[in-house]
Amino acid sequence: MRILAGLSFLLIALVSVPARAEEVDLELVLAADGSGSIDDDELTLQREGWASALTSNDVLAAIGSGLIGAIAVAYVEWGGPQSQVTVVDWQVIRDPATAEAFAHKLRTRPRGAYGYNSISNAIDYSVRLVEESGFSGMRKVIDVSGDGPNIGGRPLAEARAEALAKGFTINALAIRRPGGRPGGPGGMSLETYYGEQLIGGPGAFVEIADETRPFAVAARRKLVAEIADSGGATRHATLQPTP
Repeated sequence: MRILAGLSFLLIALVSVPARAEEVDLELVLAADGSGSIDDDELTLQREGWASALTSNDVLAAIGSGLIGAIAVAYVEWGGPQSQVTVVDWQVIRDPATAEAFAHKLRTRPRGAYGYNSISNAIDYSVRLVEESGFSGMRKVIDVSGDGPNIGGRPLAEARAEALAKGFTINALAIRRPGGRPGGPGGMSLETYYGEQLIGGPGAFVEIADETRPFAVAARRKLVAEIADSGGATRHATLQPTP
């Protein structure tokens, strides 16, 4: 009986010990614009661009050069204040096979976001996603890609400030389309708007996708910089916001 009691106590103790979070070099949320301004062709362009970038030799080499050699990635599409969708949930990418598995999900999942441009609520959603991920990343990055400014939800400055206070870095990819909207208030360029009002944290930067730099190229450049933690080298915004 004493032996059985001892074994029962040991089992209870083992069950009550919380599982240790898996360590990765980076926890990365790819928060992509899935709002009403993005048609199906543009949505496919974004997804294909990120899928191609994640499976590229450049990005895989950057992942392999990390201390742990693995990153955890989730892909979110956002629209209006009540519309954020996790298209591909957390997955560790450390080699071609895991990258291809992520890319396949990204290419085949249906779209689900609706409404217009609540970047602020997309940041809040991404922060919660990281906090509940079950991973322990040496760095935490939210990568926002979009073709317009914040429209709905709570003030962008509040969401940004709270994320930065929790140790996040927010980067951005400005999608500039010929004949598209100027981007920010007062006719400022989209990359300047993102640089002044969205990005922040260590090494934060803005990348640009336009007619001279295809989305897939911009996405690959951006991922390499984020994974290698060298974002400052590719900053395009003229003004760096204070954290």
